[in-house]
Amino acid sequence: MSEKLTVTITNQKGRLDKLLTEQLAGYSRSQIQSWLKDGLVFSITAQQVVKANYKVKSTETFEIQLPEVQELEILPEDIPLEIVYEDKDVAVVNKPQGMVVHPSAGHPNHTLVNALLYHLKDLSSINGVIRPGIVHRIDKDTSGLLMIAKNDMAHESLAKQLKEKTSLRKYVALVHGVIPHEKGTINAPIGRSKQDRKKQAVVEDGKDAVTHFTVLERFNQFTLIECKLETGRTHQIRVHMQYIGYPLAGDPVYGPKKTLKGHGQFLHARDLGFEHPTTEEWLAFSCPLPEVFSTTLEKLRKENI
Repeated sequence: MSEKLTVTITNQKGRLDKLLTEQLAGYSRSQIQSWLKDGLVFSITAQQVVKANYKVKSTETFEIQLPEVQELEILPEDIPLEIVYEDKDVAVVNKPQGMVVHPSAGHPNHTLVNALLYHLKDLSSINGVIRPGIVHRIDKDTSGLLMIAKNDMAHESLAKQLKEKTSLRKYVALVHGVIPHEKGTINAPIGRSKQDRKKQAVVEDGKDAVTHFTVLERFNQFTLIECKLETGRTHQIRVHMQYIGYPLAGDPVYGPKKTLKGHGQFLHARDLGFEHPTTEEWLAFSCPLPEVFSTTLEKLRKENI
């Protein structure tokens, strides 16, 4: 049986989807709008099924029939995957742009994890069945290098290095605007946006976040930068660069509407380094920019001439 929620909105007026989002902290507005669209919200006060644009007049009680939770079955999938390095403990993969790292309600399959289960014999179990082997993540439309743990010992070692900031992660990003200085450090806490729950933002009560950047190349209206992460907050580079006025090109969430055509933000996890969990040898890897990124840079260089 699916669960029911009863919600009373007291002395408030306005659109129901907005008011329910404010009342139900654990659910996104899009999720609530989906319930309303599917006819799962009933006004006990008005004795009728209600939609998203239903106007609450004052105090009203609603009953929500939550949809059945679908169990995710994580299966190996024969998806092409560039494995940059592999031994008995760790692997390094070059994730393509457009691939989600692990399954979720919105992305039940065709993820990096599905590909890993097919291509690699062993994966660590620390993060459970949904995220086997996954030590850190990058966004769906960010390309580049990820470290993968093939057993729990390796996972603990790699996670510790991330926590203690001894591993190396460098990104290349293309941003709007021409940055006048050569280097910079952004030290600004990141948390969920107070205005839009689907976004991250620089907020006073957020978690510490530090990004170092260096200018690599300037164009007429854009700058190519290298970013080094001290912390790994959700959307960190995208949020930090928007915060200082240089949002990522192609970013559908944090960038301007008029931007460069691509497959999402121009952000590539180019360099990755860490100490091997068993041999303690320092391993360092670098991978070239994806074709859409390098082609865009060539066009910008021609415009500069």
